[in-house]
Amino acid sequence: MDVTLLLALLFFGAAILYGMVGHAGASAYLAAMGLVGVAPEVMKPTALTLNILVAVIVTYRFARAGFVKPMSALPFLIGSVPAAFVGGAVILPGNIYRPLVGAILLFASLRFGVTAGRPAEEFAPRPPFVLAVVSGAIIGLLAGLTGTGGGIFLTPLLIAAGWAGTRYAAGTSVIFILANSISGLAGNIGAVGNVPAAIPLWLAVVAVGGAIGSELGSRRLPAPWVRRGLAAVLLVAGLKLIFLP
Repeated sequence: MDVTLLLALLFFGAAILYGMVGHAGASAYLAAMGLVGVAPEVMKPTALTLNILVAVIVTYRFARAGFVKPMSALPFLIGSVPAAFVGGAVILPGNIYRPLVGAILLFASLRFGVTAGRPAEEFAPRPPFVLAVVSGAIIGLLAGLTGTGGGIFLTPLLIAAGWAGTRYAAGTSVIFILANSISGLAGNIGAVGNVPAAIPLWLAVVAVGGAIGSELGSRRLPAPWVRRGLAAVLLVAGLKLIFLP
């Protein structure tokens, strides 16, 4: 199968699955591109471009369902947006970028695997301001460096620290993802020229996938098999990026 069409199918599936859990899919887009051997300088701006569109759609869906509280995300954004801009301006060589992204994907795999069957407990976000700013800065820098939106770090932090319920954590994270994706791409705006000519097709498929997934996820909790399936895909992709050329 043609690589462009294969990536379109993979991106579509990723947008559905990630949209269900309130994410935009950057780590999965990176995984898909890593699996087919896309160059690192192309992966980062492509993932961020796709991420921005899907994050807009997912934010809208979760906001309509009442799980987006912008003021709760504000302290995280105070720390993360400038840090994501700085991280986005840094171009890492392939021998550093690939294992770093691989480690991010393995972290995401662990996160989805561990929380797959966890029961829901819903309550509005209540993060302590100073800790939220500091953790936002750390996550934002990582997001900018790797071309992810940072949601794979923020969501488990919110849940593990008891700062938000499951769906509220997703609603907070998707605002975070949107802001950091824009900031990261702005910090690396020159790399937009590396985005492939197939980007209009890929934007169209992730828009549809994100709309489907976020509509499902904002109305009911993701099924355990969805998280376990994501964990398996991310595990394979992460290991490939770290251990294979």
